[in-house]
Amino acid sequence: MATEYGQPYGHDSGLGFTEGTRRRLPAGLRAPFEGRSWREFGYVLLSLPIGIMLFVYAVTMVSLGAGLLVTFLGIPVLAAGLAGCRAFGALERARARGLLGLEVADPEPLRMRKSGVMAWMGAVLKSGTSWRTLLYALVQFPWSVFSFVVAVNFWAYGWGLLTYPLWFWLFPMYGGQGGLQLYGDGSHSIYLDNPFEITVTALVGLLFTLATPWIVRALTMVDRVLVHGLLGPSRLATRVVELESDRGVVVDTAAADLRRIERDLHDGAQARLVALAMDLGLAKEKLAEDPRAAARMVDEAHGEVKTALQELRDLARGIHPAVLTDRGLDAALSAVASRCTVPVQVEVDLAERPAPAIEGIAYFTVSELLQNISKHARATWAAVDVWRVENRLMVQVVDNGVGGADASGGSGLGGLAERLDAVDGILVVDSPVGGPTRVTAELPWRGERALE
Repeated sequence: MATEYGQPYGHDSGLGFTEGTRRRLPAGLRAPFEGRSWREFGYVLLSLPIGIMLFVYAVTMVSLGAGLLVTFLGIPVLAAGLAGCRAFGALERARARGLLGLEVADPEPLRMRKSGVMAWMGAVLKSGTSWRTLLYALVQFPWSVFSFVVAVNFWAYGWGLLTYPLWFWLFPMYGGQGGLQLYGDGSHSIYLDNPFEITVTALVGLLFTLATPWIVRALTMVDRVLVHGLLGPSRLATRVVELESDRGVVVDTAAADLRRIERDLHDGAQARLVALAMDLGLAKEKLAEDPRAAARMVDEAHGEVKTALQELRDLARGIHPAVLTDRGLDAALSAVASRCTVPVQVEVDLAERPAPAIEGIAYFTVSELLQNISKHARATWAAVDVWRVENRLMVQVVDNGVGGADASGGSGLGGLAERLDAVDGILVVDSPVGGPTRVTAELPWRGERALE
């Protein structure tokens, strides 16, 4: 059974538990023996010395730099202190990745418009990552003290009380007294030295031992939040990276569409029109000497004109259908469904129309999904539902085909998912082998305009 961070419970425990044994034991009983629990406990133990070192370094360098700001030395000392905090942040991300299984992307690098030491110092001082790592150094130290004390006490008392019957059996008398002293003062004392008290002590220790991994896990959840929030990339930087990636996808998609349109025009309508011009030229030459042959050639040219017009209509429909602009999604999707090889039920529940760009993406998403159903699904029916949930446009296409559709591996669904992601959309494919297939697209609702 996989955990949240991709490591199986009991992985590399080193305590001789087989996979079958771990599966038979409940999670609460096997947690004290799992590798994950010991790695998290090791993380807490290391946090205290690392926290002390990081806190002392940060406070010393920042205080020294702030004190020297009246001189020129303050700025380089402060910049060096922040740069050291950034280096510690990289080590902390690596430690969290190794012991907690937490994957945190590196923050945005320093942005220097010029080269040189002064430009580097200015970039360090202006970088939000530098100040977030400094904040991490200040906040992590008191938290590491608290988590260390809690974890070590629970761990020590739990295993100590659990194994109390063993060492009481080995050392029944120590220092002239028998048993574990529970309470003592100048006049009297209480010792746990009879079988009932020893059994109760071991049971309490068992409870502490079973609870300790979950307490440590709760403590490390705070460490995960600190590392992810203060040592990872900022939300703004992450959003910029996403937008840059989405822009690249949009550019590539537009270029691919232009190449497709150019290819269709060159290989289809353009070639047919060239042939038509040649046929009309030959008919013109034969008009005087062989009117019947010329009439036959004109009749064939007439058929070629109809075919070329149909190809141009199909090409225009592939760019942006007029029915979508004039009548909206309901009529446009109904027209697409009528060309599908299986019966399609279309239901559009929208009180108003979205922005033309979002409307066009929804149309082409349904069009491509219905084409996939016609070519690959071997279905006998399909359904298209479109509705709005708050500020999101929902599109769902369902069929009863053979299933097995996959959005990965460079398939058409993968390209469709990239197109939706470029406008902050999501594509979810649920297609078990044997069917049915349910593809749900979620798009942002932008630029509403009332239906006429």
